[in-house]
Amino acid sequence: MLRWLRPAEFHKTVWQVDGAKLVSRGVVAVLVDLDNTIVEYRQYRTSDALEKWIAGLKSHGLRICIVSNSRRQALAASLGAHIDVPVITRAGKPSRRALRRAMAMLGAGPSETAVIGDQVFTDILAGNRLGCHTILVSPLSRHEFPGTRLVRILERFVLRSLKIDQEAVPPDHVQ
Repeated sequence: MLRWLRPAEFHKTVWQVDGAKLVSRGVVAVLVDLDNTIVEYRQYRTSDALEKWIAGLKSHGLRICIVSNSRRQALAASLGAHIDVPVITRAGKPSRRALRRAMAMLGAGPSETAVIGDQVFTDILAGNRLGCHTILVSPLSRHEFPGTRLVRILERFVLRSLKIDQEAVPPDHVQ
């Protein structure tokens, strides 16, 4: 079971995910979570860091889609339009359906797709079940959905079991 929860990489922040390294792995598409991955929870505003990171990925020819469990479709779509990235909300992760839909939109298969998110039981599990390259990042903020806070307790146990300490691990690959 733990193999489904193990990310291929761990980074302290999403901004440390390098487009050139993804391309060198054969990645052509990036599916990225929204809340607490590229924006703070329910703060659907762009930032200089987000715009710079997206531009960097695009400069390497990567195609990007935001795939979020959020129900705030209009706000998420507005953010996506501002950074010129398609958005899928109400994804239902760890279900794979929305990830498959995003890969179809971007013209990519699982082996050439990276899934980036801040949650093991949604983002990483969904991506691993499809055979994508998965990247776990630390949440941008401690403010989050109350149910997520409860799941974080179990997530910390799993990360310790996988020998991933989100406070101590340098921003390199987890193997």
